[in-house]
Amino acid sequence: MLGLFVLDANILAIAGPRRRNLLFRHLRALDVGLKARGGGLLVRTGDPVLVLKSVVRESCATSVHADADVSAYARRRDRRVRAALEPEVDVDLHWGCHVHRPGSVTSRSTGQTHLVFTPYHRAWSTAVRNDWPEPVDIEVLDPGRDDVPDSEDIPVPAISPADRFGPGGEEAADARLLDWLDHVDTYDLTHDLPADHSGTSHLSADLHFGTLSPRHVVDVVGTATAGRAAFVRQLAWRDWYASLFLERPDLVDTAMRADLDGVTWRSDPVGVDAWVAGLTGFPIVDAGMRELAATGWMHNRVRMITASFLVKDLLVDWRIGERHFRRELVDADVAQNAGNWQWVAGTGPDAAPYFRVLNPVTQSRRFDPDATYITKWVPELAALPAADRHAPWEAGPLELAAAGVLLGDPLVDDSVTYPTRIVDHAAARERAIAAYSAARAAI
Repeated sequence: MLGLFVLDANILAIAGPRRRNLLFRHLRALDVGLKARGGGLLVRTGDPVLVLKSVVRESCATSVHADADVSAYARRRDRRVRAALEPEVDVDLHWGCHVHRPGSVTSRSTGQTHLVFTPYHRAWSTAVRNDWPEPVDIEVLDPGRDDVPDSEDIPVPAISPADRFGPGGEEAADARLLDWLDHVDTYDLTHDLPADHSGTSHLSADLHFGTLSPRHVVDVVGTATAGRAAFVRQLAWRDWYASLFLERPDLVDTAMRADLDGVTWRSDPVGVDAWVAGLTGFPIVDAGMRELAATGWMHNRVRMITASFLVKDLLVDWRIGERHFRRELVDADVAQNAGNWQWVAGTGPDAAPYFRVLNPVTQSRRFDPDATYITKWVPELAALPAADRHAPWEAGPLELAAAGVLLGDPLVDDSVTYPTRIVDHAAARERAIAAYSAARAAI
């Protein structure tokens, strides 16, 4: 067996530096593991079809095994690979990043993936999994070269992904899974609390890169407690979105609900820039966007809040936010990312109702009651009483002055320490509902 990884410039171009860094660390760890078995990892850069044709010819390979993906780009790539190599060389694609092969859990009445998650989850939970392959002894070939890239230097001061996701490789990922077992039993109670780092697993990047098999995670975690069952349910969401995108790869660009694909979105580059920079004047939104910029990760509850703010409060096209998250998130996956954005926007399958507009202040007070998460990422508000950090515009002038907080436009006045709100939530909510209602009425 010859281990090969092709660095595809098209994929690297849409990945932020932190995701590339983590990929390179995983490749280095894989190379070390293969070296321990007498071989090594061959890494080449270029068009996957041309690279594979060259490596197959050089190695006299008779079969190629690779992991499959549901994205439109990956499927086009894999079709090109098959056309270039078969029938002389067998191309065998596997679904190692899913519990059940996408498209295998379907509705009995339609033969397609359920459009509502709950019945899909019921079917998913009882579906028979394929047996694990029988282990065999194989010879791992040494490519005779060391071309595994080292991690890039991140060009801005930032928290290293290693601080959040740990070392690269399968052994390190499995250790992270075992550590998670100390916390998973309370997952149902703590997973919505962004200040509690033990409340979520931080295994999403390992699942994305394949350093953890979701089947292995299900086997290790199980469903014996409410927390474990709630966590395993999240793996069903991953499979569900993958199955939907297998049937509809255009969902990355097209609303599944045709009646909401005609929403008149606002062009608001100033608002988008403020959202990206974490300068909206809404502390929970700004905390989330700053965490994303600094670490390449964001707590799931805060992902929902920040996404809802962009789509509903600013009435900005969900695709703009999806592209930004896809580039910056270390765990970005096309189907999961687009599916979740459509869920928040109310345009996807089994999505939140279009008239559900998350109030960022209400969400903040509910899930970050002591403002601990806000304080970490928006330290300019730290001297305010915790109750005022959720909505500093509600604090009195004496309280603001005592805390050294001056609200205003930092682009106009450099003495301003925190921006005023860029939008009034109540008015924005009414505007969003009106825009969605108009789109539905136009059908």
